[in-house]
Amino acid sequence: MPDPAGFADTIAAVATAVAPGEGSVAIVRISGPEAEPIGHQLFVAPGSQSWDSHRVLYGHVVDPASGERLDEALLLLMRAPRSFTREDVVELHCHGGLVAVQRVLELVLAAGARRALPGEFSQRAFLNGRLDLTRAEAISEMITARSRRAAQLAMAGLDGGLQLRIGALRERLLDQLAELEARVDFEEDLPPLDGAAVTAELEAVRLELEQLVAEARQGELLRRGLRVAIVGRPNVGKSSLLNLLSLRERAIVTDLPGTTRDLLESELVLDGVPLTLLDTAGIRPTSDRVEQLGIERSRQALAAADAVLLLFDLEAGWSLEDQALRELVPEGVVLLVAGNKADGAGLPVGLVPPGDGEPADVRFSALTGAGRDELVAELLRRCGAGCLEGVQVALNARQRDLAAAAALSLGAALEAAAQQLPWDFWTIDLRAAVRALGEITGEAVSEAVLDRVFSRFCIGK
Repeated sequence: MPDPAGFADTIAAVATAVAPGEGSVAIVRISGPEAEPIGHQLFVAPGSQSWDSHRVLYGHVVDPASGERLDEALLLLMRAPRSFTREDVVELHCHGGLVAVQRVLELVLAAGARRALPGEFSQRAFLNGRLDLTRAEAISEMITARSRRAAQLAMAGLDGGLQLRIGALRERLLDQLAELEARVDFEEDLPPLDGAAVTAELEAVRLELEQLVAEARQGELLRRGLRVAIVGRPNVGKSSLLNLLSLRERAIVTDLPGTTRDLLESELVLDGVPLTLLDTAGIRPTSDRVEQLGIERSRQALAAADAVLLLFDLEAGWSLEDQALRELVPEGVVLLVAGNKADGAGLPVGLVPPGDGEPADVRFSALTGAGRDELVAELLRRCGAGCLEGVQVALNARQRDLAAAAALSLGAALEAAAQQLPWDFWTIDLRAAVRALGEITGEAVSEAVLDRVFSRFCIGK
């Protein structure tokens, strides 16, 4: 384990979100060998308060040059190794806002600390053995979670569930690698190796890795969310659907076609999945320059969307214009055709059985709300979010790519086994798989990779 005192410099940053009038408390975090001396230099605690570790002190942050009191604050001292970074850490709990906390931070920097880079506190915690790489990444995912389920997945990573699962798979591969390499060097002195048992174990690990990769794609939906473009001819109920799903009046709704002239976005969570709904302008020939600009943005939204919800009017029926819109949807983008105004057309709401010649995949009424739940469930199912409740841990994009690479390496090792090649041919790809899994947890990771991972964190964490 690295020496907690291995970093020569001291870093500092505001560790809480800062916005005018938005927070009552802000924290300036200081970590490193000069953290406590800087605290003594800037913080005046009245009376005989003792500077003990993990004790909260009351006092004022004072400019030592002028004697000016900058803020009434609390100071929390956490001496190494009992801190997040396993270094000496001082936290100044100041009043929130913009001016006061920035003045305190400037004073800390002037006293000898360096402004922390994004994620540098977490990086020090990792390098000092305080947490593994999966837990460090889970911290960032917890902060940026956009839904309750995304936060639950991040918490599973913080609890070590992902590290334990990946670590167990890596240990199983190391066991097989040790047996194979022993035969490469000392086969004459050891009992025969059961090649079938080795391949069975490699195949079992490969299947588990492929399952993790599949679950990672579902977990990505919870972290990143989906961009869903609502498209259709003018006056088919796109804005009404946006309001229905948002459960508030997000868009203007009238009986006049062409009301929506710009791209409206609405952020919401449906069944645990964050969605960005894009209410687009109705696509039709028009001489109105403003409406033309809205239509052009609608076309751009189609190209950038993860899914397209194509609405048509069940009372008016499917038209050539509706078909033309369907053909505008780019290949590879999930498409759900929804018929609106089922109440006026006298048609049942819900999923439409396939194969009956109907253009609609689902019918609903934006006016009454009937069929809303079926529409949402079918949209999420088609986007691959239909079974997210069963996902307990989910790899992020970096981890997913490494797990996929490990699975491919195991596939190559199994191919060497199928061709009955010598043991040392098996070990080449097996070592690559072990290395990839070690990079997930940080047991075999380069400095460049660490810098890339932690640079995506917010400043102060």
